[in-house]
Parts: sequence; C-alpha cells; structure tokens
Amino acid sequence: MFSRKKDKFAIHLSHIATNLIESTNYFSEFAPADINELKSFANKMKEYETKGDVMVHNVISDLNNVFITPIEREDILALAVNMDDVLDGLEHTAALFEMYSITVADDYMQQFFDAICKCTVEIEKAIELTFTKKLPEISKHAINIKDYESKCDEVWRESIKHLFQEEKDPIRIIQYKEIYEELEEVADYCEKVANTFEAIIMKNA
Repeated sequence: MFSRKKDKFAIHLSHIATNLIESTNYFSEFAPADINELKSFANKMKEYETKGDVMVHNVISDLNNVFITPIEREDILALAVNMDDVLDGLEHTAALFEMYSITVADDYMQQFFDAICKCTVEIEKAIELTFTKKLPEISKHAINIKDYESKCDEVWRESIKHLFQEEKDPIRIIQYKEIYEELEEVADYCEKVANTFEAIIMKNA
C-alpha cells in the first residue's frame, strides 16, 4: 500500500507542518516591547500564513495531476486545509493584537498558546507516521491533540467568565472576548486535524 520512497505528498504535508510549528512558536514567544512592534509581529505572521497558502496550493496542484495517491486524496487535502486553518486563525489573532494595540498576553491567552503549540508538535509527529506502515501509532497523537483541545474549551469558559466578572471597560471586554474566541477556534481546527488522522487510520487499518 505504501512506497518506501518518501511520497511527494508526505513531503508537502511535512513542510506544512514544519511551517505551522515555526509560526506557532514565533506567535507564542513574541513579546512586543511597545505598540510599534505589534505591526512587525502581525506582518511576520502574515508571511507565515502566505507561505502556508502556497504550500496548500502545491498540494492541490499535485492532487490534480496524479491518479494514484498513498492515502485517499480527500484525506491529504483535509490535512493540508485543516493545518492551514490553524495558521490562518493564528494570523488573524495576531492581527487582532495589532488592531487593538494589545502588547501583553494575559494568563488565559498564554494557556491557549501553550496548548496550541503542543497540538502542532503532535500534528507534526503524526504527519511523519501517516505515510508509513505505522498508522496505528498515529492514534496516540490524535488523542493528545483532542486532550489539548478539551483543555482549551475549559480555558475559554474560564476566560469568558473571568472577563465578565472582573473587567469593567466594555471596549476591553469586546476586544478580549474576540481574542479568546479566536484562540478557541484555532484549537477546534487542531481537533479537525486529529479527526482526519483517525479517519485515515480507520480507512487503512
């Protein structure tokens, strides 16, 4: 079923996963000293997002030009698109930080960042296994991703509750609520990647 030579789609998806990890690490580690640095932060995330779009386009182009794929073509496309959705969400969050002039991530945001970073590490590990004969080993990574996504659900509920209990500025409430919700959606995209891995396992077991 699988070729020993590394498949072009394995290479494509590996590159997308690597770009995702690099962008997520940059996002989580960036600490702007002032409002002026927020623009460069948002621009750098846009560069990662644009690079990711090109990679997804390459996947689609190759899918349109081959008759046989190592796993079903819709699963290859789903992995590429869902990973790209994670990066799109992070890029949009960076744009919100810049738009709202927020230079300090609070504890809830940091918890989101930590969980999402861990998700991307699990995604990269699972991608490396997807085009091998070790498909069952993917399961543990999919489970870990879903555990981190569940953690983000808890963080989202706690963050919204705290925001409405403690924050008095209505504008700040709107801004922070939007960022929390965007980060929770990024975690949901990570879960969609995990769901695709589980579908691949079922189809190829």
